[in-house]
Amino acid sequence: MASLTANGITIEYEVSGSGPPLLLVMGLGGQMVDWPQEFVDLLAERFTVIRFDNRDIGLSTKFDWTPPPRSAALKQRFSRKPPEVGYYLSDMADDAVGLLDGLNISQAHVVGMSMGGMIAQSIAIDHSERVLSLTSVMSTTGNPRVGGIDPKLLVPLLRRPDLTPENAIDESVWMFQRISGSAWDEATHRENQAASLERSFCPEGTARQLACIMASPDRTPQLQQLDVPTLVIHGLADRLVLPSGGIATVKAIPDARLLMLPDMGHDIPKPRFAEIVDAIATNAQRANTPALAV
Repeated sequence: MASLTANGITIEYEVSGSGPPLLLVMGLGGQMVDWPQEFVDLLAERFTVIRFDNRDIGLSTKFDWTPPPRSAALKQRFSRKPPEVGYYLSDMADDAVGLLDGLNISQAHVVGMSMGGMIAQSIAIDHSERVLSLTSVMSTTGNPRVGGIDPKLLVPLLRRPDLTPENAIDESVWMFQRISGSAWDEATHRENQAASLERSFCPEGTARQLACIMASPDRTPQLQQLDVPTLVIHGLADRLVLPSGGIATVKAIPDARLLMLPDMGHDIPKPRFAEIVDAIATNAQRANTPALAV
């Protein structure tokens, strides 16, 4: 792993594989090491894969503004007064483009998961000339009427204790037991979370990212203007970002294609790794770039 300065912050990143560049953008509170390694390795057989820590997470720059409590941030999302924040999804998109600049990459295929899908959409909106293809995974448009959390999950989630190094793994297990698909494995999740916890622990950063999501505007009008090969992937079992978010995304972006998976929740199921990588490569072929192996 390495780091560089871009958009005024330090970004930790890693590059692997060979072929056309593909930027992986992680979701809320996730570090770049939270991408399943086997999934990354499959992508790296076809692409030069760039993954990185978003601002406020992992080993990238941390901010110091005070985020609103989770309950306040979520409530404000549905009001006319969004929470006051120190940055927006568009700023996080600028970080990603700054990383590409630092790596001397003029264009890349962009794949974002959850909040990373929102950032990926923002990259395509604000920096369309840099995006060869777009894949938005388990994400949504920013319209508060779609892609929300399952109401049955919201109240229990808001009642969970604050994260500490001692309870972080158990709290993550509690969450993913409720939002993952049928292939999710607790033992593997605990092992991966232990490695992430040892690398970095910054719950305040996650809270700032959440407030950033809630404060950022609806992207639907801008998505309707995109002209980029787009694939939308969503799990029918997703309770954190309901499938309506993926459906709204594919309806908003002209000529976008949709892959809905019945056994997928808010995770990338291991039995589907190869299928999802194939779908990403097929979407990438729609761009005017050298042919990819499929």
